[in-house]
Amino acid sequence: MEAHVNAKVLLNHATSLHLHTGNLVNRSRLKKKCPSSPSEELQDCIQATLSKWFATMPPTLETELPVTLDCSIPEETEPITAEEREELKVSVKIFLSDCDCSFIRSAVEMACHSLGVSQLDSVIIAPPPLPDGDNQTLEHLQPLWAELEGLVRSKKVTAIGTSDLDKTLLEQLYNWAQVKPSSNQVNLASCCVMPPDLTAFAKEFDIQLLTHNDPKELISATAFQEAVQESIQDQQVADWSLEWVLRYSLIVKSRGIIKSKGYLVHAKKSNL
Repeated sequence: MEAHVNAKVLLNHATSLHLHTGNLVNRSRLKKKCPSSPSEELQDCIQATLSKWFATMPPTLETELPVTLDCSIPEETEPITAEEREELKVSVKIFLSDCDCSFIRSAVEMACHSLGVSQLDSVIIAPPPLPDGDNQTLEHLQPLWAELEGLVRSKKVTAIGTSDLDKTLLEQLYNWAQVKPSSNQVNLASCCVMPPDLTAFAKEFDIQLLTHNDPKELISATAFQEAVQESIQDQQVADWSLEWVLRYSLIVKSRGIIKSKGYLVHAKKSNL
C-alpha cells in the first residue's frame, strides 16, 4: 500500500518521465500472451515496467522529490560491454509525436546512455503522424533530417534512414541531403509488393529497402495514458503525454540474431 501511495506522490510531483523497458528478448519467455501488434507490445511494456518500478518504492521517500522519474529495472537492462561492442550492430527507430527536432538528439543521447555505447550504428526516423488528408513533404522532413545529419557529424550516429517515403519524396530528400539516407523502411501493409520505381531508385543509389509493420501512430495518447493508469490505480494521467519513443535492437553481426531489443520512452506533464 505504501508503494502505491508513494508512486502517486512521485507521479504528481514529477514533470517528465524516462522509461526503459529493458531487454524484451528475455522478458518474452515469461509472457503468457504474444502481443498482436507493435502498439500492443509497447503498451504492455510501459504498464509492466511502471508497475514493477513503482512496486520497488522504498517505504519512505526522500525529502527532495525528483522532477524527472527514471523508470528502469536494473536486472532487466544490460549495458553493452567494450568487448561486445565490435560484435554488435546497434539499430534504433525513433517515433516522434511532433516536429520538435530536439527530441531526436534527446532520444539518441538517452539510447547511448542506457545501452552503454558512444555511437549508434543506424537510426531510422518515423516522422510524426500528419492530419488525415495531409501528405508528407520535403519541407516536413528537412529540419528532422538536418538534426540527424548533425548527429552523424558529431559521430553519435553512423548511418541514418527514413520510413515510408515513396520514390518521389525519397529522391527529393536524397538530392537535398548532405548526409544521404542509407535505408528506407516500407510498410508492407500498405503495399504487398515493393513499388518498382522505388526499388530501381534505391538500387541505383545504394539505399537499402527494409520492411516494417508499424502503424502510422505507434501508440496513441489514450493508449499511453491507459498504460500509466493500469500501473497505478486512481491516478490522474490526462496531463501526461508522450514526446517520443525509441525502439532499439542489438544484432550479433556474425550470426544475424537479435541479442537484445527494447523501448525507451519519454513523456512530459503539461501544465493544465
